Amino acid sequence: MFHLLQELGEVNPVLDEEMVDVQMIADAMMTTGQSLAELGIRFFLNVFVCWLIVQFFYYRKSRRRDYYFTFMVFSSAMLMLLYIMGNVEVGVGLTLGLFAIFGVIRYRTETVPIREMTYLFVIIALAAMNGLAPLYRLVGAAGAHPHYELSTSALLVTCLANTLVVVLIWVLESERLLKHTSAKLVLYDRIDLIVPDKRAELLEDLEKRVGIKADHVEIGHVDFLRDAAFIKVYYTMGKNQTATIDQLTKAKDFVEQ
Repeated sequence: MFHLLQELGEVNPVLDEEMVDVQMIADAMMTTGQSLAELGIRFFLNVFVCWLIVQFFYYRKSRRRDYYFTFMVFSSAMLMLLYIMGNVEVGVGLTLGLFAIFGVIRYRTETVPIREMTYLFVIIALAAMNGLAPLYRLVGAAGAHPHYELSTSALLVTCLANTLVVVLIWVLESERLLKHTSAKLVLYDRIDLIVPDKRAELLEDLEKRVGIKADHVEIGHVDFLRDAAFIKVYYTMGKNQTATIDQLTKAKDFVEQ
């Protein structure tokens, strides 16, 4: 058809060559072995990096098996969905929309601690990066047989990006860098000690009754009818110590942990 139009003088030869090149590029497809290799690289790289983060940084302090399971499965499922959806006409936008809907439906009914939520977003970001990063490049686009091959530079960049995330979390979670503090909410019955003049006696009483050495306290609502006051006690946690339920005030919240 192009040659017929060219003979009639209606098609530019340069335009004809460009259209043929575009057609050859569109016809270039990855082999089954290349597709399986790409999926395996993405999956195992993502699982390995997420396992490093969850096992050695998150779980080492929190000891929450439920979030351990959630992070690993959530990351793997999202990578698979992004990889599959990225190769069809649906696109990545709908994929991210599905996870946004899932998050609204599931997590809006439960208060997720800020540390767990941060790790969840990190896991999602890694899955998106590992699932969408271009690992294969088109070779021989101008020739007669264009094909795909694994790009070593793209793979190294993806691995470097994962490594930087792991290093950043390691630095921020380092015991030598950060002083791990937490706070307990206490309903205190000796309101005669909440005045500033008796702050040292208050700290001593809290240390004796609660069993922690308080760094400082904040006095909240005071109920003179019940002779009680709400106090937030700040203290320094020991190595590998966690405080996931310090700020819970209802029995049902404790059971859900």
